[in-house]
Amino acid sequence: MIDQSTICAISTPPGVGGIAVIRLSGQKAIAITDQVFISPNTSKNMADQPANTLHFGTIRSGEKIIDEVVVSLFRAPHSFTGEDVVEISCHGSQYIQQAILELLLSKGARMAGPGEFTQRAFLNGKMDLSQAEAVADLIASTSAASHKLALNQMRGGFSQELIKLRGELLSFVSLIELELDFSEEDVEFADRTQLLELATRIEEMIGKLADSFKLGNVIKNGIPVTIAGETNVGKSTLLNALLNDERAIVSEIAGTTRDVIEDVINIRGVSFRFIDTAGIRTTADKIESMGIERTYQKIKQASIVLLLLDLTREPEKYLQNLEDVRQHINQQNLIIVGNKADQVDEGVVRKMLMDITLADNEDMVFISAKMGHNIDSLKSLLLETVNLSRLDSEEDVIVTNARHYEALTQARESIQRVLDGIENGITGDFLSQDIRECMHYLGLITGEISTDEVLGNIFRNFCIGK
Repeated sequence: MIDQSTICAISTPPGVGGIAVIRLSGQKAIAITDQVFISPNTSKNMADQPANTLHFGTIRSGEKIIDEVVVSLFRAPHSFTGEDVVEISCHGSQYIQQAILELLLSKGARMAGPGEFTQRAFLNGKMDLSQAEAVADLIASTSAASHKLALNQMRGGFSQELIKLRGELLSFVSLIELELDFSEEDVEFADRTQLLELATRIEEMIGKLADSFKLGNVIKNGIPVTIAGETNVGKSTLLNALLNDERAIVSEIAGTTRDVIEDVINIRGVSFRFIDTAGIRTTADKIESMGIERTYQKIKQASIVLLLLDLTREPEKYLQNLEDVRQHINQQNLIIVGNKADQVDEGVVRKMLMDITLADNEDMVFISAKMGHNIDSLKSLLLETVNLSRLDSEEDVIVTNARHYEALTQARESIQRVLDGIENGITGDFLSQDIRECMHYLGLITGEISTDEVLGNIFRNFCIGK
């Protein structure tokens, strides 16, 4: 059941700004506004005004003027929540915001809970659950890539795929269950060949969506990049060059970095989380040894590893360092960075190119971190290692939500059981059960199947006012 009370909240971020917006939604939103809003034309009532209009006036508590405001009026069902909605744009003073909010509460509104405006939009059929979750992702987006993914999902790109899949499955499960009513007559309404083709296609589509989560998750949260290498090869200098800031301590003393240092940089619309690690070497220092162990952990957790090799050192040393790091890499992209290229001649660079045979997941670039030479080439290489071409396709859906990924994984297992069942000739009742289970997990994503517990877990993470 949808709560029929009228809710209100400040929808702009906390703090002082030019303006702030206070939002009301519910059956009494317009009536409550009429009790506190006075237009220069004192005979004007908000209840008589058309939808999608703006009105200038004052908010008053009795005869006391609190502020001059602009009121935006939206009528059900053509509003964000599907209810009557009023948005009051006032000056950004925290005192004014609180005074107006307290006045609205005294007139019969109540404070909105976290995400309650978006929850009402979902409950009123203005959007499905995956679109509602995309609202939070859109607000939290920190890069062009994460913004594009959230916007595509909010506009229903993900939902349409799932609704289509559920519809096709429903048609077949209905025919199979109809067969059960005529079990004694040995009839077959659902063509098993067509069902096999459908289940195969759906398994491929669900698999593609589930597999896209790896890319979507790192884009949403920032692509983790570990900077690794021996001591004093220039890891901290490189981090500072990438960030264009003195974030990490740089010293000629070996082992200066004993713990991991993290920071985020946006490269052409994509967020990368750079992790500067302790230098890899043999040491008796317990603290430094702990830092080196964390380096290997960060290498395993990273999507991309930048291995810095000092071109001024003996090739035997950096080749051994490369082999050590390779042992800790599993399918991640490895970028081998020859540093201090400004201090050696071209022959040293050519020798490294000859000495190192690159695997499919490896690239190489030569830079001077201290002088900032070729840093742009390194940034371009970082972008190339991420499959961003999928972001350019409006039709290609990329999953970014862990809840969706879990449901897709369960749906995939269910449809695989359908495929196995068709191949092994199992009876229609078992096929029907597996198909309905697949439909159930797809429905969990869009909210066609939902519980108060699921909704509570989702919307409690929203900000109040959205």
